[in-house]
Amino acid sequence: MSGSPDSNIFIPDVDIWTFLFERGSKPFSNDQVIYTCSVTGRHYTYDHVRNTASKFGCALIRRWSWQKGDVLALFTPNNIDTPAITWGCQWAGGIVSPANPAYTRAELSHHLKDSGAKAVVTHKSLLNTALEAAKDAGLPRSRVILIGDERDESEQVSHFTSLLSFADSNQARVKMNPNTDLAFLVYSSGTTGLPKGVMLTHTNIVSNLAMVATVDGVMLKSKIDKVLSVLPYYHIYGLMFLIHLPIYIGVESVTMARFEIETFCSLIQENRITYTYVAPPIVLRLAKDALVDNYDLSSLRMITSGAAPLTKELILAVYQRLGIPTKQAYGLSETSPATHVQHWESWRTAMGSVGQALPNLTVKFMDLDGKETSQGEPGEIWIKGPTVFKGYLNNPVATSEAITRDGFFQTGDIGFQDVHGNLFITDRIKELIKYKGSQVAPAELEGILSTHPKVKDIAVVGVYVDAIASEVPLGYIVPVHGVVPDEGTAREIVDWLATRVVKVKQLRGGIVWIKEIPKSASGKILRRVLKADAKNDKAMAAIKFQAPGNRQKL
Repeated sequence: MSGSPDSNIFIPDVDIWTFLFERGSKPFSNDQVIYTCSVTGRHYTYDHVRNTASKFGCALIRRWSWQKGDVLALFTPNNIDTPAITWGCQWAGGIVSPANPAYTRAELSHHLKDSGAKAVVTHKSLLNTALEAAKDAGLPRSRVILIGDERDESEQVSHFTSLLSFADSNQARVKMNPNTDLAFLVYSSGTTGLPKGVMLTHTNIVSNLAMVATVDGVMLKSKIDKVLSVLPYYHIYGLMFLIHLPIYIGVESVTMARFEIETFCSLIQENRITYTYVAPPIVLRLAKDALVDNYDLSSLRMITSGAAPLTKELILAVYQRLGIPTKQAYGLSETSPATHVQHWESWRTAMGSVGQALPNLTVKFMDLDGKETSQGEPGEIWIKGPTVFKGYLNNPVATSEAITRDGFFQTGDIGFQDVHGNLFITDRIKELIKYKGSQVAPAELEGILSTHPKVKDIAVVGVYVDAIASEVPLGYIVPVHGVVPDEGTAREIVDWLATRVVKVKQLRGGIVWIKEIPKSASGKILRRVLKADAKNDKAMAAIKFQAPGNRQKL
């Protein structure tokens, strides 16, 4: 078990607004630019965010009779108006529930109904879907408003700025109980089923922000560093590190609506970006995409990768190609999110780890029998501390299954801790492949296969084969441009892997060539999609257990 009272920090018993905007002092001025739009150059200073947020919160109360605990859904790509809207809702006592901007009408309708949203904030590009979903959820059109630089020419909905005129300086901010009142209702990625509403309190977020600041907050400097914000704001990773952390430590965040490799590289070059938070797919592109050579990325001091495991092979590939170090972080929606953030200086000495536990957390590793493992032995990661969520919305059964009676959250992730306290993630419990009694971690095979010169992207899943009454590893591979996706190439890759892993870890299911690996917006491989594909594919019956597969899907 790790975690010591000696490493704890003081966390004030306040809500998010007080923590960010009513602190006694801060290491930057009120006119510090915090959020900048990468397309238009429009920006918000610290003071501008605070003033806009308080006006919006006041307008919610006076115009819509906003009540404490009302939910505001955000259905929008990354936008520099999002932070002010977020804290404005909380100023009025509300709960913010970000929704995936890739949602269909049905998916957004479910989100609105499940969260009990009282209004929807969206972007012009998503207006039709938002209006349709709002109608399904029983929300009037007047409760749909826009953010961003575009207005609705048809005048079906208003822009949020039109509400600001209803603000009244005499309106008092709603008082919150940080420990019990919710700040966010975020939805899990749904890689194992329907998304669940994760209830996060003000204390959860304030604690995590204070804890993360002991690592990245020390290294990032106001007026010196610039962060490129490419991770989706609706995801807890982006919500914490790209919305909350910049305004807490006073660094400029250059906002991208969505990831595109050329735009990503050009913005780093043009804005002299010094830091960025990414998911493993972006690290993979930086390591392998030929377009990267067209840009000067030398301003980047460090990259942090999170949301999914990243192998040391990819870390080395990026460093050898670009001279940019990459460190890792780990967390979950249910832990607000970060539990581990690798220190800058340890990216090389603890390569492949996600670093040490943040202050105020207790971490232990449990075997399948519910017993704590020995030092260095892998087990399910259990975490306890002030960032552990309140529970799943309207789902007491799932909550009781996730949180133990003594307050530990059972992450479902498997890992181990070295003698220095560095955490190494090996895989998810439900994603482990059991080959004839032996456990095979897909992430390990993916890390190795990603280094093959003919592999652009890779996902490994387990498929059950009746003939041997066992699962076997099956690789879904996106070939590098110009590579012929045929049986010969598949055999070459499978044989290559066989020289690098023990027999139980070989790709006995073979290879399926595919155009793109399905992933969530946060970069997690959607293995359930691939498993469903394999299960429904009649050709699976023809798998050769000692030879590479030859099925193609291009």
